[in-house]
Amino acid sequence: MQIKKRDGTLEPYMPEKVVVAVVKCGAPYQTARDIAASLSKRPESVMNATDVKTYILTELRSKGAAKAADNWEAYDRKHKKK
Repeated sequence: MQIKKRDGTLEPYMPEKVVVAVVKCGAPYQTARDIAASLSKRPESVMNATDVKTYILTELRSKGAAKAADNWEAYDRKHKKK
């Protein structure tokens, strides 16, 4: 799978990047690995970065890690002005 970044460039999907980001926002390591693995199994050949973010946040909430999802969104609001 390829990830289409906001600037339009493509980069290969790297599950480790998802794991690191999810752990940094406060989710347990195993939850982060599970989310990265489930994202790897999606059928799309290209996914927009915003769709990846939405998927991750939805998965965090469904796995009982709503606080981690909130932390992620708070970081985005503060640092990415979104």
